[in-house]
Amino acid sequence: MATRTQSASERPSRRRRPRGLLALAVLALTLPFGAARAGVQEGIVSWYGERFHNRPTASGELFDVADLTMAHPSLPFGTKVRVTNLRNGRSVVVRVNDRGPFVGSRIADLSQAAAASLGMLSRGLARARIEVLGD
Repeated sequence: MATRTQSASERPSRRRRPRGLLALAVLALTLPFGAARAGVQEGIVSWYGERFHNRPTASGELFDVADLTMAHPSLPFGTKVRVTNLRNGRSVVVRVNDRGPFVGSRIADLSQAAAASLGMLSRGLARARIEVLGD
């Protein structure tokens, strides 16, 4: 018995996703602020301290309450960022070394030292602007 091969027109059609759409989705997920690549973000920041001291961060380094560091959901580790407290105008430059925050709609978690520099220790939260700095 002879077997017959199907021609291309006889095969069931498979829907293929356009490659451009997949590339666009990957690009959107890798950009720090999605499509708004301006490098500036405003929102509520919080801080974390002693409870996490000497525990590993998402980057693998140990968290130190005295370091000027920050947790951010998507900025690459090592990114330098200026954080400005919009209530009092104080600012500090920090380095991203962790992921978070994982509470509500907060945009970043600062180390205790960074929070102290911004004058937000007693309140715990502050409305802030985050600006990604160049090299």
